[in-house]
Amino acid sequence: MWSIVGLAFGVVLGLSGYFGGFPAFVLVLLFGAAGFLAGRAYEGEINLAEMFSRR
Repeated sequence: MWSIVGLAFGVVLGLSGYFGGFPAFVLVLLFGAAGFLAGRAYEGEINLAEMFSRR
């Protein structure tokens, strides 16, 4: 399943880079990374409080 998700994300990045240029590519990449982190946090696989807290 994750290979299909990665393929779809790569296609979206490619299309945004082709039609929107580099700024659109970076914007889609940042939103994709943020969505990935939010999904992992929602499923309980990572703890964002530990990642961003100061020691």
